[in-house]
Amino acid sequence: MKKDFKIYKGVELDPSSTVEDYCIVGAPPRGNKEGDLRTVIGAGAHVRSHTVIYAGNTIGKNFQTGNKVNIRELNEIGDDVSIGTLTVIEHHVKIGNKVRIHTQVFIPEYSVLEDDAWIGPHVVLTNAKYPHSPDAKSNLAGPTIKKGAKIGANATILPGVVIGENALVGAGSVVVDNVPDGAVVVGNPARVIKQISELPY
Repeated sequence: MKKDFKIYKGVELDPSSTVEDYCIVGAPPRGNKEGDLRTVIGAGAHVRSHTVIYAGNTIGKNFQTGNKVNIRELNEIGDDVSIGTLTVIEHHVKIGNKVRIHTQVFIPEYSVLEDDAWIGPHVVLTNAKYPHSPDAKSNLAGPTIKKGAKIGANATILPGVVIGENALVGAGSVVVDNVPDGAVVVGNPARVIKQISELPY
């Protein structure tokens, strides 16, 4: 049966991978021609329908997307990463191994998600401290989500904030300051209420 998707020149897609209908893989970003940027997707990927992956991404094995995911150019994505339906990953993002990003998440430019990070649905990371200022684009700083940290649904993380290893951000929180390793934070603005070691699991 004929597949209805577009794979551009310069894409290295392992034959064990599945690309569903209406996907676009390796689309050249503005200022580039088809094939200018190498795009690599490792073994065992499953790219679900209507996903768009721009050129210049390096993606590890066992990658999967939900439907209608948009991944901009020049990102580094590790092994065993799952990106949920309608999520947007902007460019120059680093995502480690075994990262889980749920539905309708926004990850802006220059964000870092370390191994085993868990991002709940509708989470918004931000990277412009003073949006629309004359030098906003030259001062973008995405958040860093350290290894094993978990961000609850509908949380907002402000530019440049570091969420510490194994920390937990409660659902709906607005995080304006760095979060220590192993801390549990909730609220707007988010405040430390306890340590992960105090949780009953």
